[in-house]
Amino acid sequence: MTSPTEQLANEAIESISEDAEAVEQTVASMEQPVQDTIGWFGDNWDGLLLGGLVALGLVGIMLILRAIGRGVLHRDPERTSWKAIIAGVLAKTTITFMVVTAAHIVAAHTDISEDVEEIFHVAFIIVLAIQAAIWARELILGVVVSKVVDDGDRESTLANALSLIRVLVNITAFAIAFIVILDNLGVNVTTLVAGLGIGGIAIGLAAQGIFSDLFAALAIVFDRPFRKGDTIRYGTTTGTVEKIGLKTTRLRAVTGEQVIMANTKLLDQEVNNIAEAHSRRITIPFGVIYQTDPKVLAQMKAIVTEAVEPYEDIDIVRIVCTGFGDSSIDFELVYDHHSEDWNEIVGIKSQICIRILEIFNGKGIEFAYPTQTTFTSAPDGTMIMPYPENGFPVAPPPTEKS
Repeated sequence: MTSPTEQLANEAIESISEDAEAVEQTVASMEQPVQDTIGWFGDNWDGLLLGGLVALGLVGIMLILRAIGRGVLHRDPERTSWKAIIAGVLAKTTITFMVVTAAHIVAAHTDISEDVEEIFHVAFIIVLAIQAAIWARELILGVVVSKVVDDGDRESTLANALSLIRVLVNITAFAIAFIVILDNLGVNVTTLVAGLGIGGIAIGLAAQGIFSDLFAALAIVFDRPFRKGDTIRYGTTTGTVEKIGLKTTRLRAVTGEQVIMANTKLLDQEVNNIAEAHSRRITIPFGVIYQTDPKVLAQMKAIVTEAVEPYEDIDIVRIVCTGFGDSSIDFELVYDHHSEDWNEIVGIKSQICIRILEIFNGKGIEFAYPTQTTFTSAPDGTMIMPYPENGFPVAPPPTEKS
């Protein structure tokens, strides 16, 4: 019989032997993957090198473009030019997109299993769709913001609509990205797209008024039929644009009151932008009596030109006889006044009218006014003229009283 001490020693030796065998098995099981990995690197070192260089170069280019974009955006945060808009798009390139793109490029240049390659491909599609949605969002919002800033007053144009525009753009861009991701994952998105289309139609019908006003405001900002500070005429209203809002445009009428017009109705009718009229064509009609000497009529252009010449901002278009009226020989003075100040325009017109009157008085030219002459005849049919040859009426002979 063995003693208890010997028995414990034998058990310890057996346990150590079993542990040694387990360690040897573990080491053996680990050696094979390591050897396989080393062998795979040895077989694909050229592809790994080429893919790594391509990926490194692409990531470097994207990092440089992002740095340039951030620099340009720092100098022009309002994105007032296309250069700043593109810079804002590049500045939103994410590191995740760069890393996944680099890994996908490396995997494409090496011999890996289809399952691993599919994992890299799916990951690339997901980050590419999300990154494309971010780029599209920044591009659209950059264009809108640049138009608002260029309009001269962000608060009075679409600043109050930018938050709504941002939400709509985000929902649209990322919804498309989500559908693209599902489609590449093998999910049938036909039903989903149909459902989103029906839901979009329902939302559009429910919010038709809001969207129509929003698009009208966008049309005013992008098409620029007028801006803040312009004087416009809409129907019977003439006023200066004070604010272009999401739903309405506010004018300060020439009579002093504020006029509020819906953007949709404002664009449905003809709007005259008086501020864009760099010159005004003014017409002054006048008529002289038929007794005026034809020689004076032939000199009418030179006579009226004398009244207009002192004003430098005026170009005479024509001074012509337009016809024979009921009680006058009609003339027309037409000239272009190169001024945007309406008060100056009407003031000069008043001065020209007064100067024409002064010149006519000095030359004895009479303005015509509506008159009628009655001709009577004697019992024998002889015409009795109301005026004698000298132009003065003849007093009737006195009658004797019986």
